Amino acid sequence: MSKQERATRTRNALILSAAQLFERSGYTQASLDEISSGARVSRGALHFHFENKAALADAVEQAAAHTLRTTAHTPPPDPTSAVQALMDLSHRMVHLLHHDIVVRAGFRLNCDTGPRTPLDLRQEWHTCVHQLTTRAADEHALAPGISPDSLAATIVATTTGLEVLSRANRSWLSPSSLTSFWQLLL
Repeated sequence: MSKQERATRTRNALILSAAQLFERSGYTQASLDEISSGARVSRGALHFHFENKAALADAVEQAAAHTLRTTAHTPPPDPTSAVQALMDLSHRMVHLLHHDIVVRAGFRLNCDTGPRTPLDLRQEWHTCVHQLTTRAADEHALAPGISPDSLAATIVATTTGLEVLSRANRSWLSPSSLTSFWQLLL
């Protein structure tokens, strides 16, 4: 294995370890010793890749944002209506929040009182959803009086609300929770 491959593996292991700890304990309670121990690397290796805990938290958020963007911008296999695309995307998002600890930790970090970065995962999620609600309006698929803005806000509030609720009880991120929301909405 080359030095570059080892460095990439170490960096990814640190991001995963940090995500696990940030998700479980929050930014403030996480320690660099616990993060390096969880990644099975020395503190020196941690500091080679990340200047401090804030830089590591930023890397977790950036990784979460990358996954969110990739998920949101992956077109469905078959052409579909905007409303169906919204339902599918919201289910993919809830699946990510349930199964991807880096995404979950990234969203939690965006809420924690730790260092603020210019990255806003909820705003990025809103932008993805709003593009589809606008497309739904263009397809005349929205009920009279429903604006793309209000529909996007409702979907984002619901999905991010499920994420917050899931911190105490992961079952909030079940597909049935989101399916119930869509049944009520439609």
